[in-house]
Amino acid sequence: MLKNIKNRGLSPKINKRQKIAIAGVGTLGAATLALSAVPGNAQTTTTAEAPAGKVAFSNEQIKDVKGSVTDQLAAENVKAEAIAAKKAQQDAAAKKKAAAAAAAKKKAASAAAAKKAAAAKKAEAARKKAAASRSAERAQIKPVAAKTYANNLDGWIREALDIMKKNDIPGTYKGLYKNIMRESSGNPNAINNWDINARNGVPSIGLLQVIKPTFDAYHVAGTVRSQYDPVANLTAAANYAADRYGSIDNVNSAY
Repeated sequence: MLKNIKNRGLSPKINKRQKIAIAGVGTLGAATLALSAVPGNAQTTTTAEAPAGKVAFSNEQIKDVKGSVTDQLAAENVKAEAIAAKKAQQDAAAKKKAAAAAAAKKKAASAAAAKKAAAAKKAEAARKKAAASRSAERAQIKPVAAKTYANNLDGWIREALDIMKKNDIPGTYKGLYKNIMRESSGNPNAINNWDINARNGVPSIGLLQVIKPTFDAYHVAGTVRSQYDPVANLTAAANYAADRYGSIDNVNSAY
């Protein structure tokens, strides 16, 4: 028979899957022929071998592979879902923990603010109480009136004695009085213009007849700088007498 070379391009092409199917059919046919050639009562069993190099495929094998792949994919899906679920639980736990921490922080801040406000309130109450106590104390303390002295010999002597006491100058009322009576008879403007001091230009002046140099040297701070001032004259003279005689009380004559 001549080969059809004119219509070669029109022959259908056979793919790989079709080739495998044809080979399987051929193999099955050969096996069938071999079995039919053996007598029914024969003792010998002849096994037909598939041509070398040929691999037989079946639908069962494909189903098994497909089932295995499906199982693997299902297992991976389950595993992924488990991981996702675990991560969701962890995220929820983290959010819950963060919320609890924020709530605790807010509570602590509120407690601290309340404590600070209570302390400030307590301090303010204590301040007001202390202020009220000080006001009550000031109200109870009566102001001490400034001591006053009569503008006479008795008042001058008493004022001089108080000043002498503050300045640690010794002397008594009696000591001052007896010397005043002898020197000036209680006249603060008395002046001696005839003794040696007067002739030397420094006459004795005042209640205790003090010359200017002595008055200036023994003047007591806080008193008037005038020999004619009764208190200033008495304190300066008593200060001089204390320095020279120990006390005005020890003076019984001109000094």
